[in-house]
Amino acid sequence: MADNTFDLIVIGAGPGGYVAAIRAAQLGMRVACVEKQALGGTCLNVGCIPSKALLESSELFHQAGSSLDIHGVKTGGVELDLKGMMKRKSSIVRRMTGGIRGLFRKNNVTHISGLGRLAGDGKVDVDGDVYSAARILIATGSSAIELPNLPFDGEYVISSTEALSLDEVPEKMIVIGAGAIGLELGSVWHRLGAEVHVVEFLDGVTPTMDRELSLGLQKVLEKQGLRFSFETRAESAEVRDGKVIVTLAQGDETASETCDRLLVAVGRRPNTDGLGGEDVGLEMDDQGRILVDDVFETNLPGVYAIGDVIPGPMLAHKAEEEGVAAVEYMAGKAGHVNYDAIPNVVYTHPELASVGLTEEQVAADDIPYKVGKFPITANGRAHTLQAVDGQVKIIAHEKTDRVLGIHILSARASDMLAEGVLAMEFSASAEDIARTMHAHPTLPEALKEAALNVEDEAIHI
Repeated sequence: MADNTFDLIVIGAGPGGYVAAIRAAQLGMRVACVEKQALGGTCLNVGCIPSKALLESSELFHQAGSSLDIHGVKTGGVELDLKGMMKRKSSIVRRMTGGIRGLFRKNNVTHISGLGRLAGDGKVDVDGDVYSAARILIATGSSAIELPNLPFDGEYVISSTEALSLDEVPEKMIVIGAGAIGLELGSVWHRLGAEVHVVEFLDGVTPTMDRELSLGLQKVLEKQGLRFSFETRAESAEVRDGKVIVTLAQGDETASETCDRLLVAVGRRPNTDGLGGEDVGLEMDDQGRILVDDVFETNLPGVYAIGDVIPGPMLAHKAEEEGVAAVEYMAGKAGHVNYDAIPNVVYTHPELASVGLTEEQVAADDIPYKVGKFPITANGRAHTLQAVDGQVKIIAHEKTDRVLGIHILSARASDMLAEGVLAMEFSASAEDIARTMHAHPTLPEALKEAALNVEDEAIHI
């Protein structure tokens, strides 16, 4: 077999691509993975991992300066070392990128550095070198949406990428978009000392998540000091004398507001530019997403796609599951992705985490349902953590008691949610969760109590 011929070529080494490449190699395929930037893609390098590193560091800085005294910890003067914080973030990214290189070596995955482009007939062109494969998997991820009236300049009008590497804390930051990215990065810079104003075109934060808990998160963030403007659009931005003058419109009224940095976080778009899809007849929808069938194969035989470049939530773990399923299908196995049990997390403090249907969705679909809630302030472990904001909400089918959705606003909600995802994966009832013994004292006890409360049987409220 020639050195440039493989059973599978994966284009993209983000969470979906590198996981798919490793799984394919485990299944006996000769695999190459093409990546033009660093291994790990957006998630590891300028997304999930660095943002969580900064969220953790900034929360500790905030606690040291404002709330540790209630624990009996006297810190004296607290000083921010932003350069040191960024250094820690970068070291985590380097360590994890190196981990992927090690996994590729362990599993005999060939890493090809460069821009991969479909060349037709099972071929991939990488900066002029042509490689062949029986199958090709597209996993090129996504990038930040740039608004025509708010073009990025990389310094004053920035995307999430630049917001992860500022060399000084802005006095004031305006964030366009109250989704996960906007709220997380807005929280980071607010904790470090910036005045943060979040502007959202819709009427609330995290608009795709449960409305009641989203409103709860908004109130907590407002209490922390973030300012919000809803049903408001940013019409233009002008950089003048090192400041950004932003024109905001609400209804028929417009006003100007000045900030040091304007972060535009209104979503992401599939990375299909430069892929060569148009040249080979790859079918895409009007949003630039690649269309695939039930086994992730495109209209081109032998060409597959997963992750952010196909329809569905743009989440790293969704891409990973699709990558594994796709190559298992290729190997003749039964791949599996349960789209009804995809976890979603906003890593603010407290965190907002959910899986399944929201109350708005079950009501709109005329599904008979019942709800159990439990306030975090009634949980003993939450008091020991000094983190009593939030609640757990479980939505169950009124007749069968099957869990339809679980929504958690709490410190460490991302960890608590795993139990809910597993419950939904196994079609659990609310009673199943309620009758499962939970260690005491722990935050997940709130999940048990919410499940008990579906039938008005909660013990601690």
